[in-house]
Amino acid sequence: MTSDRLTYVGHSTVLIDLDGTRVLTDPVLRNHLGPLVRHGAPPATEATEDLDAVLVSHLHHDHADLGSLRKLDRETRMLVPPGSRRFFARRGFLAASELAVGESVSIGSLTVTAVEARHDGGRRRHARHSEAIGFLVRGTRSVYFAGDTDLFPGMKDLVGGLDFALLPIWGWGPTVGPGHLDPSGAAEAAALLSPRVAIPIHWGTLYPFGLHHLRPDRLWHPGKEFLDRMREVAPQVETRVLSPGEATSLA
Repeated sequence: MTSDRLTYVGHSTVLIDLDGTRVLTDPVLRNHLGPLVRHGAPPATEATEDLDAVLVSHLHHDHADLGSLRKLDRETRMLVPPGSRRFFARRGFLAASELAVGESVSIGSLTVTAVEARHDGGRRRHARHSEAIGFLVRGTRSVYFAGDTDLFPGMKDLVGGLDFALLPIWGWGPTVGPGHLDPSGAAEAAALLSPRVAIPIHWGTLYPFGLHHLRPDRLWHPGKEFLDRMREVAPQVETRVLSPGEATSLA
């Protein structure tokens, strides 16, 4: 008997273990990423073992980290956004296949569908026209992984009958720019999506070297701010705030 659960590995990296199938989102598994330093628990080895697929939402370095991807089995299937397959193939990731918005594929016992995201995904060299997407993972339960996105009018129609929503609430510095959700925006997204459970991601993990001594609030506070805002705008949605490395049941 399998144990259906979700593990917040950190930043936008989440292990979805559902119906005997294991998928990992936007793997960032290193302790350093350029000037960014990892805070919180390091990724557990079991979080990257026996994966059935890796989902990559877009090509920004903190979502498609090549050093982290090289830690995984190169034969693991990768679902990547439109305009990025060649980028991965040229770097030896031959199991990468593009998934356009609205397209679905079967991964083990699950169905994975690409959904819209409002984010500039084309900043990577040799992949300037790559897009940003989110993913809907469906089995006996449904999980929406937003990747990086801003609010957009069609979000309320994105999915229906949703069980879990993994929503970005911050970034990797003291501020967040356009194309990102902050705690308030993420709570508004949850109100539109109306999942049974909302879980904040993209926070509490990466931060510029030394800045946690000067501005620790932005590393730790977004989770509490999201919870407080959810009580105001989406009280019907259960909120589970996880620390990096913490897991929760998909029940």
